Amino acid sequence: MARKAGQSTLHQAKSGKKDEFYTQLSDIERELIHYEHHFANKTVLCNCDDISASNFAKYFISNFERLGLKRLICSCYNNSDNNLLNQIDISTHGKFAVYDGSKSKTSYKVTSLKGNGDFRSFECQSLLEQADIVVTNPPFSLFREYIAQIMEFGKKFLVISNINAITYKEIFSLIAKNKVWLGINLGRGISGFIVPEHYPLYGLETKVNELGQRIVATNNCMWLTNLDHTARHDFLPLTQRYQGHEDSYPYYDNCPAINVNRTKDIPCDYFGLMGVPITFLHKFNPAQFEVVRFRKGDDGKDLKIAGKPTYFRILIRPRSAQSQTA
Repeated sequence: MARKAGQSTLHQAKSGKKDEFYTQLSDIERELIHYEHHFANKTVLCNCDDISASNFAKYFISNFERLGLKRLICSCYNNSDNNLLNQIDISTHGKFAVYDGSKSKTSYKVTSLKGNGDFRSFECQSLLEQADIVVTNPPFSLFREYIAQIMEFGKKFLVISNINAITYKEIFSLIAKNKVWLGINLGRGISGFIVPEHYPLYGLETKVNELGQRIVATNNCMWLTNLDHTARHDFLPLTQRYQGHEDSYPYYDNCPAINVNRTKDIPCDYFGLMGVPITFLHKFNPAQFEVVRFRKGDDGKDLKIAGKPTYFRILIRPRSAQSQTA
């Protein structure tokens, strides 16, 4: 019940284009530890972040020297209706700041932008051009455009998104082509988001922490990246068998593929097409499996079993019999 309520809150935020869900420092630290080797002598851009309030900025400033960063650039959107936890001055102008590793962690100059700080604006694109890696929690309501821009500029990135972003054709295409992939933590691996005072707290998986911040745990978010990490090269251990258990793996009506309800139930002795849950992508090793198609059968319609559509499925195929047991 609590999880459902949290998802409903996030959906309302998305549909209302209110993207005021801010990432906790503990969740940033838990994910970033897997990518530290990527940051030496790099310029990091947090382009949805007020440098004085964002936990992304706090993480990179605190770890600037240890990571060997070159620069940190933070920019943030602002208007009279969407203000970062009420810590940005009410204004139509966004702002940005550059931190260069000076000993004082507050030694940065905040500069007003001419526009409102929308990441799609020319001046924010100019900041993006200066960056090597983008790390932030972007607006979920504009996620397709956000990722499209990063890919257009050829940047490395690590961002938070709703798990359902996997189902966007633009995002799925990038995953299938092995251009982007899931990060380490998703679902309950992301402990919750800080929300403003005007957001209601629903369900049991909400709290007010020791700092007085209001936390909502949606349990349906993930990290998306094109930074390599060791987990994506791990082979998924397969312990189930198709032979002798054929009834547990029915074929789809409109595709010569078997249905697999859970990632852990992928059989080790079946080498044709299989339909698996979208959360399989969290365990996806491109050396072990090929992602073939999302959701649709050979007739272009949703996959069906005995006339009934299944929940979202990804069609995959083992690379080889050998890869199943590598």
